[in-house]
Amino acid sequence: MSDETDLAPGGLYPSPRAGKLVDYQQAITKLPINPHPNIFGLHENADIACANNETQELCDIILSLQPKVSSGGGKSRDDVVREVATALTERNIKPFNIVDVMERYPLTYTESMNTVLTQEVGRFNKLIKVFNRSLADLLKALKGLVVMSAELDAMATSLFTNAVPSMWSKVGYPSLKPLAAWVEDLVLRIAFIDKWIEQGTPVSYWIPGFFFPQAFLTGTLSNYARKYEVAIDSVTFGFHVMQNRGDDIIQKPDDGCYIYGCFLEGAGWDPIENVLIESNPKELFVPFPAIWLEPIVDRQPPSGGVYSCPMYKTLTRAGTLSTTGHSTNFVLMVELPSADACEGQFHKYCEEFSCHWIKRAVALFTSLNY
Repeated sequence: MSDETDLAPGGLYPSPRAGKLVDYQQAITKLPINPHPNIFGLHENADIACANNETQELCDIILSLQPKVSSGGGKSRDDVVREVATALTERNIKPFNIVDVMERYPLTYTESMNTVLTQEVGRFNKLIKVFNRSLADLLKALKGLVVMSAELDAMATSLFTNAVPSMWSKVGYPSLKPLAAWVEDLVLRIAFIDKWIEQGTPVSYWIPGFFFPQAFLTGTLSNYARKYEVAIDSVTFGFHVMQNRGDDIIQKPDDGCYIYGCFLEGAGWDPIENVLIESNPKELFVPFPAIWLEPIVDRQPPSGGVYSCPMYKTLTRAGTLSTTGHSTNFVLMVELPSADACEGQFHKYCEEFSCHWIKRAVALFTSLNY
């Protein structure tokens, strides 16, 4: 290793010059106490994300230590919980009429989206029923009409701390949002499904609105395979990033579907050149344009010029395998055009075309934590 070698971009970690033991000790003491994101190949924004996560965790711990009874003249815990539960009840979130949906969108061989819609309605109905029933039971328990069970007490604590009750999470979709944002997100998801029911199959799909987007993707491939009478195992997606946001698209593609509503972390997006670029400082997430998922038979993956970007439902980037064999968090890999990060300032550290974006941990997400 030469004396001019940098262990990371930026010159913060130079290799020590050959010398005595004291020289190496002095070189070590000059290293930053807190590791810079560059040494791991991450963008400087990673420091902000890390600080945000640590702060949120600290606030959650402090909040959990707060007393459950009021020591002053303010509102008691029960008063706060009652107000929150009443406000949520007044949102008047009602389940769908699944019988009507099945009549309007019957099971057919040529349209798999009808099955996807029916399954989504069933999942939402299960969540909405638990949502409404638990709120009604909690309000009764606060009035002393029924016993305050351990489950209802845990729910009351969650409402008091602006967290999503575990009984809702168990039957709900993966989400890291606090209670207020979670409820608003639920309303938007229900509106997406309701618009689908009332106006027919959408021109473009708001992919964060799905309980189980993997079924939607499989349904899209199935429609193509049945239309052209080919084996579904031979059909995979090609990816085309559009100039549109997604909700402004007015015509369906001949094959495949448009999806929108994702967020990009770890990189930026150049809408002119249609390639990944470096993130702007202090810009942790970028709204991503619509993507055309085009089914192609016996498609060969591109030999270069793209980054295989994972898409997740939440920022945890991890999940468990469900009974269907699918991850509860991972959705699919999306091939995104990439500028050659191995040229110029990164050529010393990159061994292949997309390794720079791999180190940047670039990923797409359908939902954020706020």
